[in-house]
Order: sequence, then structure tokens, then C-alpha cells
Amino acid sequence: MDHLIKIISKPDNIPIVLMLGLTVFYTWFSMRKARRNDLQDISEEAKLSDKVQVWPYLVKVEFLAALLIMAILTIWSVGLDAPLEQPANPALTPNPSKAPWYFLGLQEILVYFDPWIAGVVLPTLIIVGLCAIPYIDINPKGNGYYTFKERPFAILTFMFGFLVLWVSLIVLGTFFRGPGWNIFMPWQEWDTHLVVALTNIDWSEWLPFHQPTRLVDGTLNPYAMLIGSVTVIGWYSLGVIYYFWKRKSDLMQKLGILRYSIVAFLFLTMMAVPVKVLLRIAFNIKYILVTPWFNI
Repeated sequence: MDHLIKIISKPDNIPIVLMLGLTVFYTWFSMRKARRNDLQDISEEAKLSDKVQVWPYLVKVEFLAALLIMAILTIWSVGLDAPLEQPANPALTPNPSKAPWYFLGLQEILVYFDPWIAGVVLPTLIIVGLCAIPYIDINPKGNGYYTFKERPFAILTFMFGFLVLWVSLIVLGTFFRGPGWNIFMPWQEWDTHLVVALTNIDWSEWLPFHQPTRLVDGTLNPYAMLIGSVTVIGWYSLGVIYYFWKRKSDLMQKLGILRYSIVAFLFLTMMAVPVKVLLRIAFNIKYILVTPWFNI
């Protein structure tokens, strides 16, 4: 417990603790408002009728909030030292060497994926997916007021992607990753000399396949590539199966094949991230598919 308190009280970790508190509070607040609106089951016009004018009401509140935040930051900067370290020394690398907190989720993903996938492909898909929301969202309800009943899929997808994945990866990288990027429990001291021997294997080498990724001469095993390719194709084919299962529903008729394909691809890609993380942590499976150009 003393070690956990030491980690939490570090000057550069205090904002993360406050961020977690605000995240929990506003998640609870939004769901509370949504539940109240859903139970009342009032009309959309009535929900949108509770408005205030930007001037002077909203501007006044924002001005007071800015003054409050400025006062808090001023007191904070006076009472808490900045987390500055010694000048950079090329002969001495900090252990652990961590990115700023807002990049820790990305740094944690680098443990489980190829660098180009974790650093380029996944962030690009996040940005593209956010940009595509106005074009693939066909539900006109739930805009401008809190609700869960009108938009369950959108809300649950956002909560899983932001809270379960991104915030949890930041927490894992901040409070559980120690020297050597090893995982330490909160009650464990960070041992800078700890060496954990891991035997990572690829998907084709795991039971019941037993197909080595590379042959004796160093070339890629075509059977291993086939097993990985079939696995990846099978994962994304779940979207195809679901489409043919629900193709006559009103939702599928409104979405259309193009919108549904985009939603299914982004959703299955998002869900593949925790699956890959669990496979790495639980079974030390490094890659599902290994090719001469990229690894998944």
C-alpha cells in the first residue's frame, strides 16, 4: 500500500488520478440524466425545450469556470513542484522510460502489436472512424439530450472504446508498468533488476496447430501463413454472417450495405484489440498472422 501511495502521489501522476475521478463522475452523471429522460419517456421536442441563451447565461458560466480553473492551477503550481528530472543523459536511459500520460495507451498497445499497426494503422482508424460518424449514423434521435434507450449501440461502443480500452490502457501503463516494462501489482515494489523470461509464440505454433512460423532455412512456413490468414478472415467474416442473419431487419435496410460494411469493419477491428491483448497476456501469443511485409 505504501508503494501505491508513492506512485499516486508523484507530481506527474496526480493529474491522472484527478482525470480518473472526473471520468467516473461525468460517466455517472450522463447515465443518470439519460436514465431520467428514458424513464420519463417525454417527447424529443420537450427534451430539447430546456434551453438557455448563450448570452449572457452560458458565457457567464464559462467565464466563472475559467477564473476557477486559473485559480486552481495557480495554487497547484505554487504548492506542487513540477515533475522535472535531471538533464538528458545519452549514457543513462530511465527505467521505465514512459511517454506522457496521454500517449501511454499508445505505448501500451506497442507491446501487443507491430509498431506500424499500433502507431499508424490503429490511430488512423480511430480518426477515420470518428470522422465517419456523421455519415454512417442514421438515427436522428438522441441528439441534444441525454438518452440511452434511443442510442444503446452508439453509447456502449463509445464507452467500451474510450473507458474500457483507452482509459484502462493509460491506467495500466501508469500504475502497473514498472522497470523493464514489467507488470507489477500495486502492493509490489518496483525491482529495477527484475528479469521475466517469456516464451512468446505465434498463433500457428499454439495448440492444436503446431506449425512453426519459420522453417529450418529461415523462410516463412506457408501453412503457418495460411492458418493466420484463415483466422483473420474468419474474424472479419463474423460481420458478413451477421449481415445475412439480419439483412431483412429495418436497421439493415436503413443502413445499407456500404454503411454497414464500414460500421462492421471498425467495430470488429476495435474488438480485436482486447482479444489480441488477452491472447498475449494469457497465452504469450505474439502474432496471429506473420507475413514478409507485416505482422498482425
